[in-house]
Amino acid sequence: MTTKLETLELALKNALGEGVAISAALGEVTVVVKAADYIKTMQLLRDDSTLAFEQMIDLCGVDYSTYGEGTYEGPRFAVVVHLLSLAKNWRVRVRVFCPDDDMPLVESITGIWRAANWFEREAFDMFGILFDGHGDLRRILTDYGFIGHPFRKDFPISGYVEMRYDPEQKRVIYQPVTIEPRENIPRVIREETYGTK
Repeated sequence: MTTKLETLELALKNALGEGVAISAALGEVTVVVKAADYIKTMQLLRDDSTLAFEQMIDLCGVDYSTYGEGTYEGPRFAVVVHLLSLAKNWRVRVRVFCPDDDMPLVESITGIWRAANWFEREAFDMFGILFDGHGDLRRILTDYGFIGHPFRKDFPISGYVEMRYDPEQKRVIYQPVTIEPRENIPRVIREETYGTK
């Protein structure tokens, strides 16, 4: 007797062929696709009646620069998409790696799932991943004048600039960060009866 997970894996292998890597772990199936095949694969996942992934649940960027404590040597940036099939009641994770670390770029899937619009804007804003074909790729969470991409592993914890209101100029100004870096050491309570009374 095959499980639902095995049925999904088999359906994915039959529909997608040899060009993708399919793996299952912890009750979830992951499909890793090449950037050149990304749009074709996503279209197939939605339109193939044996798969029927009609809903995109989530899309996010990933920075693998410190993955494996520095032992990872693959591409730095990836886009991860989670899809749901209501008709089949199963889910799949799709990962596509950006071929160029200096200019991470993949195709936009907004033509397949309109819900990807803001998710792709967030991945652009936070990681600097570009989505070719996106109609309105601009920042969504940070200020328009913000420098850098805050979810990148090499982005400084305190940032580059800070914003404050200047009462003399009567306007908001940007200036270099003036916060001194400090390390918070949590207080550890070692009483055996703490919180029981």
